[in-house]
Amino acid sequence: MRTTVAIVGGGLAGLFAARLLLNAGIEFQLLEARHRFGGRILSVNGEGDPSPDGFDLGPSWFWPGMHPRMAHVVDGLGLRAFPQHTEGDVVIERSRFEPVQRFPTLPQEPPSTRLAGGTGAIVSALVGALPAERLHLAARVSRVMILDRGLALSFRDGETDRELVARQLILALPPRLLASTVEFEPALDSETLLRWRQTATWMAPHAKFFALYDRPFWREHGLSGMAQSGVGPLVEIHDATLASGSAALFGFVGLDRRQRMEVGEEALVRAAIAQLVRLFGAKAGQPQATLFKDWTADAFTATEADARAEGHPLPDPRPWIAGDWARCVSLAGSETSFTSPGYLAGALDAAERAVAEVVRQL
Repeated sequence: MRTTVAIVGGGLAGLFAARLLLNAGIEFQLLEARHRFGGRILSVNGEGDPSPDGFDLGPSWFWPGMHPRMAHVVDGLGLRAFPQHTEGDVVIERSRFEPVQRFPTLPQEPPSTRLAGGTGAIVSALVGALPAERLHLAARVSRVMILDRGLALSFRDGETDRELVARQLILALPPRLLASTVEFEPALDSETLLRWRQTATWMAPHAKFFALYDRPFWREHGLSGMAQSGVGPLVEIHDATLASGSAALFGFVGLDRRQRMEVGEEALVRAAIAQLVRLFGAKAGQPQATLFKDWTADAFTATEADARAEGHPLPDPRPWIAGDWARCVSLAGSETSFTSPGYLAGALDAAERAVAEVVRQL
């Protein structure tokens, strides 16, 4: 199989890069290792299955005032955005030995915004506008070689080993994941490889818990659904109710990967529900369903280096690849954005930069 540009990774960055190439009339093929598109974007129903009206197990928010490019793309795709619910008091749980306290919620600046249907709506919109024959799921790239005729990508398509030859390559994956899963021939220089390995993959160390309810009962009691806790297991909680009205609370688990594995998912879920009862009352103990996503257990997101949170990646204007590779390979994972690394907007920014580099080379 041959193409002008190969894209590895079918998350937001890879799909947006494909859209830009399509608009520019440049041939491409996109390879995604998962059996779904979206990468760390995953919106699911109460059974945990991908849904067009789902709860976000991955990123939920964007900020139009801070990330106008994201807002522009959302508008251009005809998607509807709505503000994160923050009306009402915030609940603070400082320690096991102090009563839970309520405080008025301070204005959020800039206000957080979500997509109707879940963040997965932007993935569905992008996929739906791309030629299906250029998109390949369950295609896991293991090796990239520089050849006289271009680049050769070795990948496994289901149970079959295949090769894709391209003139240019966009790697729309986190640098750390690339360093641990893809072999480069000739080998990358040690400085580039070290930088990739040291670049934290946003979301990879985290786990999220959701409790789904028949209605957002906390709002009836003047609560915003926001809470902070020094007790846990959830350290930060928010109202996750969908634009369609399906009610939920979600929280970030405050234990690292090792601790989560020691406790176990079942015990964590029980403890999280008990915590919601402490914070929001007895009704919180009767969820219709619960969802739990540990991103460190996702082999297409996390590596062993992602066992502990390392903070948000910071902008770094240095080139992400050097030597002969710089003439034919561009990185487009959100972490490689020069302006908004780790954010949804960073994926768009990195994709635009990568496509611009490819166009220059072509």
